[in-house]
Amino acid sequence: MYTSADSEAIFQYHRHMIDLHGNRGTAALGWRDPHSQTVRFLALSTMANLSGHSVLDAGCGHGDLCSYLLQLYTNINYRGVEQIPELLHEASKRYQNQEGVSFIQADFMENTLPPADYVMASGSLNYYHVDPEFIYKAIFQLYKHCSLGFGFNLLSHVIPNGLIVSYDAVQIMNYCSSLCSKVHLKNDYSDEDFTIFMYR
Repeated sequence: MYTSADSEAIFQYHRHMIDLHGNRGTAALGWRDPHSQTVRFLALSTMANLSGHSVLDAGCGHGDLCSYLLQLYTNINYRGVEQIPELLHEASKRYQNQEGVSFIQADFMENTLPPADYVMASGSLNYYHVDPEFIYKAIFQLYKHCSLGFGFNLLSHVIPNGLIVSYDAVQIMNYCSSLCSKVHLKNDYSDEDFTIFMYR
């Protein structure tokens, strides 16, 4: 669960990035460059054959994962969840007329989410939180909304800045294994990031 201070810091950060860089590129989302975002999407996209399935994108930003997945798979029902209005507005402008695509303005930790075959979170779990158990609560919350699998990425290395944090992959894997019996770690695509898949 976010505290008000956590949410305020996240909102302020992205609004500052929008003021600096505009609200169209990946800089508004906090990515170092477009490649940093795309390499994570590539890792997530290997979770399963997503054709014909529903996907819930938790913390969807501009909805860029939607565009990426639609290049690889067909007949996807994509729903993006984003709490920052400016980011959600841009996502809606880009994809609202795309068949099978919809967006919800919500905090994915506070609101009841619609179920989906697959739930994904790219970059949205890396923020610092006052609650040291936040990451485990977030994994539990998002995993319970999937019927087939949950995939997410986390930073393994970061220069401390008070906003984003890194995690130990083994520690996260151990927790995920306490929730389900089929957990896969993917850490061959980046020196600073890893992806975990949890399957039903």
